Amino acid sequence: MAVLRLDRPEVRNAMDSALLAALLGALDELARDDELRALVFSTTSERALCAGADVGEALDHDGGVARMEAFARLYAAVEAFPAPTIAVCVGNVVGAGAELAAGCDLRVGGDNLKLAWAGAKLGVPVGPARLVPLVGLAKAKELILTGRVVRTEEAAALGLLHATAPAAEAEAAALALANEIAQHPPDGLRRLKRMFRELEGTEARVGYENGLLVEFQREGAGLPRR
Repeated sequence: MAVLRLDRPEVRNAMDSALLAALLGALDELARDDELRALVFSTTSERALCAGADVGEALDHDGGVARMEAFARLYAAVEAFPAPTIAVCVGNVVGAGAELAAGCDLRVGGDNLKLAWAGAKLGVPVGPARLVPLVGLAKAKELILTGRVVRTEEAAALGLLHATAPAAEAEAAALALANEIAQHPPDGLRRLKRMFRELEGTEARVGYENGLLVEFQREGAGLPRR
């Protein structure tokens, strides 16, 4: 079992280019470990798993495109990760944070959860690839098109959360879930993950959305840049 903790508490773990590069490097290394049985995405601050893209990062046009390409690689890497993944959803889980959480296999929520698909507020073509298979078409449309905040109780009722706990205990609950999964043979876990990917077509869904994201940044309005 491995844990990746996002550590930019001063901006609620908003993802800048450096954090994206660090996550991609870590995922690439961990994906090569054939004995790894579970990966937990967590945070050093209970205030947020991730508040989205760091729109305060100073980027020119090419830098903005490069960062969006990094987001696309991250979403693809999470979708393709060979071992089961679990997200610790505490505090702000917004935008790219919501995408990271939805891309994981399982999610544990803290009692302070503020979950939101905020892309529509900025015109970003993101969300359907991961959310529709989790909550269904009608509910995914409502959550994505409104961008409203979903709290812990509702997220659990929708089936987005597989366990809940006080925010201070959410990582421990996720680790307990990961440990339960890790009792199973690693080759069997990986085979099951491949089956889910192939049966649900998640690779193609994420690939399609990633292409639109990069085009939006390169040719369209793009995410705001300072």
